[in-house]
Amino acid sequence: MQKKRLLLCSLAVAALFSAGADAKVSKQEAAKLGTELTPFGAIKEGNKDGTIPKWEGGFSTPPKEYQRAGQHHPDPFKADKVKFSIDAKNAAKYADKLTPGVKALLDAYPASFSLPVYQSRRTHTTPDFVIKNTQKNAETAELTKGGNGIKGAYGGVPFPILTGNDEEMALQAMWNHLTRWRGIFVTRRSSEVNVQRNGEFNPVTSQQEVFWNFYNPNGSEKTLDNILFYYLSFIIEPARLAGGAVLLHETLDQVKQPREAWGYNSGQRRVRRAPNLAYDSPIAAADNLRTADDTDMYNGSPDRYSWSYKGLKEIYIPYNNYAISQAGLPYKSVLGVSHIEPQYTRWELHRVHVVEANLKKGERHIYKKRVFYIDEDSWSVALVDQYDARGELWRVSMAFLKNFYELPGVWTAFDVFYDLQARRYHVQGLDSEQRETRIFENKDPGDRYFKPQSLRRRGH
Repeated sequence: MQKKRLLLCSLAVAALFSAGADAKVSKQEAAKLGTELTPFGAIKEGNKDGTIPKWEGGFSTPPKEYQRAGQHHPDPFKADKVKFSIDAKNAAKYADKLTPGVKALLDAYPASFSLPVYQSRRTHTTPDFVIKNTQKNAETAELTKGGNGIKGAYGGVPFPILTGNDEEMALQAMWNHLTRWRGIFVTRRSSEVNVQRNGEFNPVTSQQEVFWNFYNPNGSEKTLDNILFYYLSFIIEPARLAGGAVLLHETLDQVKQPREAWGYNSGQRRVRRAPNLAYDSPIAAADNLRTADDTDMYNGSPDRYSWSYKGLKEIYIPYNNYAISQAGLPYKSVLGVSHIEPQYTRWELHRVHVVEANLKKGERHIYKKRVFYIDEDSWSVALVDQYDARGELWRVSMAFLKNFYELPGVWTAFDVFYDLQARRYHVQGLDSEQRETRIFENKDPGDRYFKPQSLRRRGH
């Protein structure tokens, strides 16, 4: 009966999201945003069982303990108790709400891996200007040829109401993830680690600065110039790597214009182009446990895959993860031998858009198939299952989502990349040992800030 209800729900959503192949919707359809749909396109009502609540505006008021920008987030839900835990022994009971990747982790580590499940809280929201832009985008946004870019959208969710065939809806959902709200200018100091089979790890700490050009308060679609965002990262420690830096100009349509990347080696004091930092290029700092397009759960051009929208599904995903990123929590407490320590995690039942990508004939990538599970509220990819050339499940990616109430909006606390075959994992974005977490500013840093010429200066 439950499966039948979910199927009917998916069919209803598909009908709702089928206004036309060009992705634009009528004013009547767009008027559903903020009424029967959230301002971002999710179903406003909860589920029939009451295990997913109605969206009632999200969460945008910081708790009184939050005093300054950059402060680690006090947990607004610290009084919540674990409702139940899912482990290898009872996983079959919840199988219809678990992804293949999560099931595989439960099977791989039956004595230690589990999901502490809490009440679901739909905390996502955004500033008013993002909501207004999203309303406009619903009536104007389109995929460009092949779905490799978008047009008619700026400063909000491009496709809050998915339309067209399965391929078009899948691409629209992925573009919603790629362009989702994460502020205007953000500075973050964090660590990434590669946890070996014996549990050993050595953090690499860097500072990242990102300007989301798609949300430039002084810009518009006409001034985008095909640039989605600018990204700068420079290594702080360990000493042997300190000063190394990477600069990216992330383009919207990467078939039309590939992303531009530069690297700076402090030992050689030279800035060089990094033309291959895309698709399945291995990330050296991740010990080859993360590809270039694994970063942020997925990034870059979708042109090497055939895409298919699989509908809306209720599954358990990491959500409202404040405990795992609390100030002063030692990395060694979070990083278990084979996986993140479950007692610091929080899992909730949410509806997700399921999108499948299959490698096109003649194209090259280490992943033959990828399945994305996208939070219906924030359009953030929460989980990814990735398959090797034999069609076997290989890697599982997880974004430990939480609401940045000062932003406001849901983004990741950090991301984890599990390799089921190598029995190792990689974590990107750890900051609980740092003095501050992300700092958000409503500013445009100017044209010169993200130029290659600035790499040498910033690297030192």
